[in-house]
Parts: sequence; structure tokens; C-alpha cells
Amino acid sequence: MDLRKIKSIHALPLTVFAAACSPGLPAKEASAPNIVVIVSDDHGQDDLGCYGNQHIKTPSLDMLAGEGIRFTNAYCTSASCSASRSVILTGLYNHANGQYGHEHNYHHFKTFETIRSLPVILSENGYNTARAGKFHVAPEEVYLFDNVIAGNARNPYEMAVNSRSFLRDTGGPFFLYFCTSDPHRGGGVVEDNPHKPDRFGNRDQGYDGIQEVIFDPDDVGVPWYLPDTPATRAELAQYYQSVARMDQGIGKLFSVLKEEGLWDNTVIMYLSDNGIAFHGAKTNVYDPAIRLPLLVKMPRGINSGKVTDAMVNWADLTPTILDLAGVLDKELQGRQQVATEAVSTGLPRFEGFHGKSFLPVLEEPGTGGFDNIFASHTFHEITMYYPMRVVENRQYKLIWNLASGLPYPQASDLWSSATWKHIMESGEVYYGKRPVADYLQRPAFELFNIADDRRETENLAGNPEYAGILTELKEQLKAFQEETGDPWIVKWEYE
Repeated sequence: MDLRKIKSIHALPLTVFAAACSPGLPAKEASAPNIVVIVSDDHGQDDLGCYGNQHIKTPSLDMLAGEGIRFTNAYCTSASCSASRSVILTGLYNHANGQYGHEHNYHHFKTFETIRSLPVILSENGYNTARAGKFHVAPEEVYLFDNVIAGNARNPYEMAVNSRSFLRDTGGPFFLYFCTSDPHRGGGVVEDNPHKPDRFGNRDQGYDGIQEVIFDPDDVGVPWYLPDTPATRAELAQYYQSVARMDQGIGKLFSVLKEEGLWDNTVIMYLSDNGIAFHGAKTNVYDPAIRLPLLVKMPRGINSGKVTDAMVNWADLTPTILDLAGVLDKELQGRQQVATEAVSTGLPRFEGFHGKSFLPVLEEPGTGGFDNIFASHTFHEITMYYPMRVVENRQYKLIWNLASGLPYPQASDLWSSATWKHIMESGEVYYGKRPVADYLQRPAFELFNIADDRRETENLAGNPEYAGILTELKEQLKAFQEETGDPWIVKWEYE
């Protein structure tokens, strides 16, 4: 295992950290690549043309895949919006950065104030930073950007148009964090449809600059983990429309970059925060929830059209981006200095990132050594406490349900969805390929031979033939928890 170590971050003085990591704050050279990170909201890996979907329309993202590198084994660490975004922007699992769940409304989760985030580090090193669209992490001082670009997060076309002046006038290397609210659920239901599907942000008046693409429920592809019912198809048709709108807006952003002469020297990453907003995906740690799209276009067409099976997760994004910007070593040295000084002062130690840079994979997609991932989920909404820890390699996956004695909680929008209501009202025994009873009440451990059982339907945890594998993966989880400062490690002894 290649894990970065973190013992605690709660008490580290931010001023000491910044002084150690950023002496002199030198500007980056003009040749440093521009970096654009595009994060969609609840978009599954199966739902792009470049990942094999024959029904949905994603020409802009398919073009990006053709000019970039497509990852087939990329994972978020927590299938919940705020928690996932905190990992993207810190390189630390949310059980350690403090963003355990949603930051907005009555949930009030927020990242520890001593955390150093990606936009802050890049800004200190000569990058002009900006964010557009959905933010969904807190406090803002921790995730401080130099600029905030206005625009409706449901209309990425508008966001792209509003980004032009920043891109044109930035005066040096820039970092643009471009986040859509599509294809998240929201906007009410389609009242004139008998199944009352969620609108997924679609509206009758449409959005400026967008040519809405309407999908027939009979022509959508129902993934294996969802029930093939009229209600599901009605919701998938709305979801597809939201994805198509998002793709159009992203295409406009690409056009702006090209028109401003910035395309060739810009790294572009496209990813989603978590899987689609249906039961079996979002808020879970099964693969439909955490195995996601990742497309990376390198400057000057390096490795365009390549595909890699390297296993990476969102904790790897911040160190990778800092590596691309040429400042990773400097940041690590500063953190190591603080950690060393902490030993003599009695402060907690803090070293590096939990993830590691996958720049070697971007430079050579066949690079080895990326063969396992970890995931950590604790909350979604404040009422959804259900901690899960995961280790997954190319052969096996182990899920530890730390609160297995509790019924599995449900996100409010999923519980009220037409898809789930049909299952509850009809009394169906199965939800997709998984029994409804198994979805609602889960065992402490779920072990899957994913090489043979990609759908994760046969739990081998109680099979004596796999006792050795189960023990080995449990030990890997314990080591992961210890090395990433996971407070929930006490559950091994406490219960």
C-alpha cells in the first residue's frame, strides 16, 4: 500500500503551515499549464457515449475523451456531494478533513479551518484561481478562490460565457474549477406524466443558449442495478436530458478556450462527484456509486485517445494537479517541515496527502503500481449516519458497514423518487439485481470477488473458503484507517 500519513490536523496553526509551505510565494513561469477541473453532479460512468452508452448524447465529453486519456477505474471516496468535493480539493479523506457530510441548510458540516486546499496552494504559487457554479463546501476561507464567476449552475452554457473574461485577462497560468448542478435531481416533478418523474433540473422554458434534447423513456438504457419499470424509465429520460444540457455547456467552455488560444496549453479534467441519484448508486459504496468517469486532456495532445485501467481515486486529484503545476514537491517539503517541528512542540503531526500523484499515468497510460483504492463514507444528510469503509483491488472488494445494526438510511430525494415509490407500492422483492431486503439491512462485512462478480451480488464474507482473503482485507482497512487518522478506527475494539 502507498498511503500518505496523517495523524491529526485539528490543531495545526494555519499561519505556521502557510509560512513553511510558501516562502516568498514565487510566481509560476508563463509556460506552466493552465488547469481546468470540471465537476458534474451525480453523473455515472455508464452515462457517456465514450464509456459505451448508446442512448445518451455527450458529443463534447466524447470529444474530450478522443483528445485526452480515459480512465476506466476512477473512483470517488464518498458518494455524497460535499464530502466528495472536499476530497477533490484537499487530497484528504473526509473522515480526516472534517467535511463528513453536506455543508448547506441544516446539515452544517464543514472542513477544519487548518486545512490547506488546492485553490489556496495554487494561488500562493502564481496561479490565478476562479470557481464557477456549484461550490457546496465550507468554510469559504479554507477553499478560497481569487475569483467567483457568476452563472446559473443549471446552465453551464451561461457559466462558460461568463468565464471568458477571466480566461482572457488572467495574465498567467490559471486554475478554473467549473462545477455544474446537472444532472442532480431537482426542480420538482413532471406533473403531466403519470409516473411523476423528477425533473432533474429540466424546465419548460429551457435555458438560454441550450438546445434541449428530449429522450423517449422507451429509448433509454436501464442499467443492471436499477429496476426496469416505467417509473424508472421516465426518470432516466429526465436524467439523460439533464446530462445532454450539461454536455452542451461544457462544449461551450471548450469553444471559449479554443477561441482565446488557450486550448493547447490547458490541462482539462472532467469527473463527477459521485454516481447517479438513484438507489444503489449515490450515498452507497457499491461500484455504481463510486466508480466514475475521469477524462484528462494533457497539453499539446499528449497521449490523446489513450485509455488506462490505472486505479485512482479523488484523493489523488490534488497531488496530481499540484504535480502538473510543478509545486507538489515544494508543498510536501513545507508540510514535512511543519510535521518535524510539531514533534518538538507537542503539536499533532501532519504529513503530505492521502492520495498520490498519477502524473506518471498521464505521461504513460500503461504505468503500473495503481492497483487498489480506498473509500470512506460517513454521512450524507445529517440524518443519514451510516459509516462505511472500503478497500478494493483488481480481484476483491471489501465493504465494512460500521453501523450494520441500523437500517440503511435513505437520502430524502431518493426516498421520494418515482423509481423507489413504485418499488415500495408494488411490493417488489428485487430492486434491480439486489433484493430490497438486502438493500435496507446490511451485514457488517460485504466481500465480493469483483473479477467474477462485477455487479457485487454474492457476498462471500461468510464463506469459509474466503476467510483468508477477508482477514487480509480487514488488515488493509485497519492500516488505512490508522495512516489516515480515521476516528472510526475505534469501532474495531469498541464493538
